[in-house]
Amino acid sequence: MGVIVRQKVKGRGKPWWVFVAHNGRRTSKKVGDKKAAEGVASTIQAKLKLGEFDFEEKKPQTIPSFKVYAESVFMTEFSTNNHKESTRDSYNQVLRNHVYPSIGDKPLNEITKQDIKDLLIKKRSEGYSLATVKLIKAYTASIFEYAVGDDEIIESNPVKSLGKRIQESLRSKDISEQINPLTKEELGSLLQSAQIHFKEHYPLFLLLARTGMRVGEALALQWGDIDFNGRFIEVKRQYSKGRIFTPKSNKTRRVDMSFQLCETLKSYKTECKKKGLALGLGDAPEYVFTNNTGSLIDLDNWRRRVFNKALEKAELRKVRIHDLRHSYATIRISEGHDIIDVSNQLGHHAEAFTLKVYNHWKPGKRKSEVDSLDDSSFFVHSNAPYVHPEPSSEEKRVSYH
Repeated sequence: MGVIVRQKVKGRGKPWWVFVAHNGRRTSKKVGDKKAAEGVASTIQAKLKLGEFDFEEKKPQTIPSFKVYAESVFMTEFSTNNHKESTRDSYNQVLRNHVYPSIGDKPLNEITKQDIKDLLIKKRSEGYSLATVKLIKAYTASIFEYAVGDDEIIESNPVKSLGKRIQESLRSKDISEQINPLTKEELGSLLQSAQIHFKEHYPLFLLLARTGMRVGEALALQWGDIDFNGRFIEVKRQYSKGRIFTPKSNKTRRVDMSFQLCETLKSYKTECKKKGLALGLGDAPEYVFTNNTGSLIDLDNWRRRVFNKALEKAELRKVRIHDLRHSYATIRISEGHDIIDVSNQLGHHAEAFTLKVYNHWKPGKRKSEVDSLDDSSFFVHSNAPYVHPEPSSEEKRVSYH
């Protein structure tokens, strides 16, 4: 007679099992944590002594489809307890848009390595970026791994060890080929279009153009994050799908402001105070960029009604809002700015990644600071709101030296 409590797969968070062996018969049951398993084991031992324990005949286990398992087990049990809300949203979006249509209806144990290869190569051939395809692969692998290690309903993870051949297929297009930045002159035209046709939104356009911040970081910006004396912004949070999250990689960073951006935001704050008083708030809304009611901007609405319209009026090709971030990076790198500073401003984990993405724009020279972006050829419009005059000779001397 024996009752043993242990993990089938050792590791923090892994489930505990109770194994029973009695009179040549065996059974096992997944319980949960160690304490609960020990309690169940104690009860079983008592029943065995009294002859009251019955071995149940195990019924053949029905293997669920990938979609059923992902939604009812992985997302419910694991993701809910281990992932941030933004990560769960990302999982749901990737699974719904890319994975379920291909393998969602197949039982877990019938999905082969070839199925996964076909899925990933198909997505790459459809024009999705390498980053997106890698995300599909990583999320799918996590679900299979949970089914193998935690639930033990399948024996192996088909996403593991796909081999060099598939890796080379996925690398067929470099990430640098996926970006579509505006030139310095094009960006100037877009800013002028924003000033003329969307005056109240010009500060947001300028901030994205002069800092390279992600749009979600810009929309989550609060007035307390801006240091006008030091001319920098502290990026502390991001806004996505109606919710505020910590920044990407959970790291805050400081982003420098050019003279023009600093003075533009100062003037814009005065206008926001007027709006706050009119709304009965007593001061400017807490967040820098808000709608007419003082609430956070709806990004999809802003993209459709403001950003895309500004591009049209500037007679520019259609680009993504995120391409303003790429425009900031490529303009600075093409002008020879310090790659380490550009990387830090963008919030990249390493300058090597920045070089990999923007390698085609790196010249054989170096210059100084972001204030050079404020030259007259980049953008000047005398009748626009929130526009700071050209820096004085002394300001230029301090800025460039």
